[in-house]
Amino acid sequence: MRIVFAGTPEPAVPSLRRLIESERHEVIAVVTRPDAVAGRGRKVTRSPVGLLADEHGIPVLTPRRPSEPEFIEQLTALAPDCCPVVAYGALLPQQVLDIPRFGWINLHFSLLPAWRGAAPVQAAIDAGDEITGAATFQIEAGLDTGPVFGTVTEKIAVTDTAGTLLDRLAVSGAKLLEATLDGVEDGTLQAVPQSNEGISHAPKITAEAAHIRWDLPALAIARRIRAVTPAPGAWTEVDDNRLKLGPVEMVEEELPLRTIEVRKSGVYVGTATTALRLNQVQPQGKRMMAALDWARGARLQPGAVVE
Repeated sequence: MRIVFAGTPEPAVPSLRRLIESERHEVIAVVTRPDAVAGRGRKVTRSPVGLLADEHGIPVLTPRRPSEPEFIEQLTALAPDCCPVVAYGALLPQQVLDIPRFGWINLHFSLLPAWRGAAPVQAAIDAGDEITGAATFQIEAGLDTGPVFGTVTEKIAVTDTAGTLLDRLAVSGAKLLEATLDGVEDGTLQAVPQSNEGISHAPKITAEAAHIRWDLPALAIARRIRAVTPAPGAWTEVDDNRLKLGPVEMVEEELPLRTIEVRKSGVYVGTATTALRLNQVQPQGKRMMAALDWARGARLQPGAVVE
């Protein structure tokens, strides 16, 4: 098939790479979000998907909105058979959805209808799910509501962060996406409507939602930190200074709520249940470091608390 691939961040790269290498499908163009300012140097940077397309000499379209008449004209002229999508980052109007004869097929990182929305991997970890996966489905007007072609499953390890889990799903999902396109082209694969039961939603996680509430149980806090690692990143405040947090460990003892206790064995914080041991932290303007090194340099006063 002649395909136009739509995607933006790093998790979409394995799928694009696999389709570029496919002997059955031809990537005639890529659609990605416009170049944006990123990194400490605040340089204008191409998206990971755009960079891979550039490396292979594939035309890149970067509309500010997919509803722009110029983009619609460009896509119509390309006349793709199908448009696979992985984390593109913008809603597609019906006029655009109608252009390819096989429509737009999305790779979504959950087992639909569970965790529809922008942050399915984060939501699965935060909820304590033991199993998640990826699904390919036909995009329609609703948010992740279209009929499903296929799924793959993935066990969530107790140490998984959103980053490590998404890395695995990006690889297994790429294989699923290619197999889906093969089946659609052959006419051997039919999409099945999603169940009306088990529907859950995973909205985008804001920086404020990553602000840790220490009055929650230790297990809930540990899950939330893993769910928002590496982005947007869990954080708290100590002496009015923002402190980014890496994954933590649960310990079988109690401390006063929000109290920080520094010992030779580590840095501990009291929660609504048992304490948590901090591992890696990142003070403002500095790199990630061992929590004990930070605590010694911060010269915390006895009874110091997190907010």
